Amino acid sequence: MPNDKYDIQELLQRDVYVNDKKVGTIVGERHHPNEARVRSMRIQVDAGVADEFMRKPAELAPLPKELVHSIRTDGTVKLSKSMRELQRRWRDTVRIDEKLYAPDEMLDRAVLDNQGREIGVITDLFKVKRTYKGVIVQARVGVQKEFGVEAQLRESQSPPFLEHVSASTKSCSPAPSTRSSLCLPTSPSTRWSDEERVSSKHRRPSDHCATPSLL
Repeated sequence: MPNDKYDIQELLQRDVYVNDKKVGTIVGERHHPNEARVRSMRIQVDAGVADEFMRKPAELAPLPKELVHSIRTDGTVKLSKSMRELQRRWRDTVRIDEKLYAPDEMLDRAVLDNQGREIGVITDLFKVKRTYKGVIVQARVGVQKEFGVEAQLRESQSPPFLEHVSASTKSCSPAPSTRSSLCLPTSPSTRWSDEERVSSKHRRPSDHCATPSLL
């Protein structure tokens, strides 16, 4: 059966294998109103696999849906590629709060300040020397006018910009009993860190690009 025929409910909590090697367990996916945009699932990675195939071990990582080959007779999920291909995919991710996220999981996410005000939306990620170093945020018109910033903010990860992604209990595809800890929100929030939070009267336009952290 082609992998695009599988629904997340069919794959949830199934172990994933490459040949006879267990990679981990599928634990959810990001919800998006446009299902075509959901290209990755979330997988809890086996500790041994993380140590061997990741530059820095991470417990949770994305699993591209296109790599799902079939569900085997024993109920486990078979991948169509080798571990080296999965390793290559994991290198092309963003590390946040010691977890890995695919670029498609980051797009369209809202950026909020400490008071819950929306700054903008993540529209793209950028690389430096083949490694993701930050995100590009499309700032809201009101924010542009109030603080005199450009329409697009280029947020660097040095010092770390993306620090944490919160879970949501309302926007995940799996069953309600597994929602809170297994999926990503449709629009997770970001906030400026306490160290960088200053009065708008004293904030320069460049200050808005300084070290926010992703909730």
